[in-house]
Amino acid sequence: MSGALPDRAQAVIIGGGIHGCSVAYHLAKAGWSDVILLERKQLTSGTTWHAAGLVGQLQGSHATTAFASYGVELLQEIEAETGQNPGFRQNGSISIALNDQRMAELRRKADFASLFGVEASFLETAEIAERWPLMNAEGVLGGIFMPGDGAANPSDLTQALAKGARMNGARLFEHTPVEEVLTEGGKVCGVRTGEGVIKTDIVVNCGGMWARELGRRNGVGVPLHACEHYYLVTEPVADLPADLPVLRSYCDGTYWKEDAGKLLFGFAHFHPKAWAADGIPETFEFDSLPFVEEDVMEVLELAMERVPILKSTGIRTFFNGPESYSHDGRFTLGEAPDLAGYFVLAGVNSTGIQSGAGSGKALAEWIMAGYPTVDLSEMDPARIEDFQARDPYLRERCAETLVLTYAMHWPGRQRESARGLRRTAFHHALKARGAVHGETQGWERPAFFAPEGADPVFDHSFHRPSWFEYAQAEQKAARENVALFDYSMLGKLMVEGPDAEPFLQRLCTNDMAMPVGGVAYSLMLNERGGIESDVTVARHGDVQLHGDERNIAYAKGP
Repeated sequence: MSGALPDRAQAVIIGGGIHGCSVAYHLAKAGWSDVILLERKQLTSGTTWHAAGLVGQLQGSHATTAFASYGVELLQEIEAETGQNPGFRQNGSISIALNDQRMAELRRKADFASLFGVEASFLETAEIAERWPLMNAEGVLGGIFMPGDGAANPSDLTQALAKGARMNGARLFEHTPVEEVLTEGGKVCGVRTGEGVIKTDIVVNCGGMWARELGRRNGVGVPLHACEHYYLVTEPVADLPADLPVLRSYCDGTYWKEDAGKLLFGFAHFHPKAWAADGIPETFEFDSLPFVEEDVMEVLELAMERVPILKSTGIRTFFNGPESYSHDGRFTLGEAPDLAGYFVLAGVNSTGIQSGAGSGKALAEWIMAGYPTVDLSEMDPARIEDFQARDPYLRERCAETLVLTYAMHWPGRQRESARGLRRTAFHHALKARGAVHGETQGWERPAFFAPEGADPVFDHSFHRPSWFEYAQAEQKAARENVALFDYSMLGKLMVEGPDAEPFLQRLCTNDMAMPVGGVAYSLMLNERGGIESDVTVARHGDVQLHGDERNIAYAKGP
């Protein structure tokens, strides 16, 4: 505790895991000393405490890679600042390939690493065996080594951030659940706890696997669901090298790290399970879930073949704990589009320890500046539609996110779960003519038409797929003859009134002074000249312009 609750604060952060403590730390360090963090139980008691602690710098986008790279920098500095050791060991990481497709993916990852400024090098099988002598190298074609990666102690890192936040004036209160986020006129105005009301203009939902329910109380969609995540810890292994790199075998669905003289190995499940469909128990704190051996036996057998010492080494810990996963594998980070002052950082898909520092810093900068200081569009809460925050959809889609963690990351890979939610009036007619549908924002959209006799399915590839020629023929027909495109699934916004034209002239890069019936494609910019959306605008009348866009929240303004 930090004394009595104040009656006012610059910002109130809800949740005392890695992300809540990171936001508090970065706000306070930047000069926002009047920051309050409220934790329902104890710091780290939700999912942070049982994280495996892996720290890998290369992630799926420039933004998330920057988060992780900054996290590595902070891990090496925070002990000198706070006196709290985060338990970081920079032993590097090795990712191995067991087939040609995975090898191609790893080579692409190495190229991306170079693009993002992350050091990576290709290893031959013999080099991998030398660096990871416990591994059975049979079937290993090669891999990549990233020397800047490693592992940290999740609780110690979180406590270091919490201590740094306190040192800069923030106040952290444990055993203080938030009963209600108060609003007035579409804006946050405070929070209510059992000990009273704190007035504030800024609330940050870092509730982890509780974030969905917390957001729902105020109509804020946070698309995540808790899923079961297993790992095991062996008994001490004689002569286990303390500098053993983290090992990831994507084809086996396993990851490995040295853990105080023992081996910790976890699973990317082939058969994932969503957890707590009826809600997370109120008493949940530092808890685990039942370990069902049958759920992981397939992966466990692969693990014992890959690291044969497991067959003769006892298991000290059989662990199953919940982790929150999002519907699309992306974070939810930013300000809610329909509730000013309500910010969210959640749904990080089991990457909290490596991304916590960087994502907390990015959100703190957004809060202080009033806008994102880097491109965070992939994580923006404004991308979320109502159906994507509903429980049945999330149970299916978030469990698939877990299983796809170690699956092949094909370009344009299509999700298989929670499909068929949105269909245009032409769906069945197009399907009968060979349309193979992809999915975007729940809409089933024709990707290409398979000719008679061809298999109407996607085959994903890093090279030219089998359906390339079909799409090529469609493109040729559109260029040389006539094609009809169904835009039913695009978002639409009608702008009406005598100021419709000047309003859009201010937002759009193209000239909106066009005749009735005119159509113009344009970018929509913010006040800093940044691109918020691309739109197609059609003029219906003297005071009516109709545009399809991705960011209605921006056009509406604060």
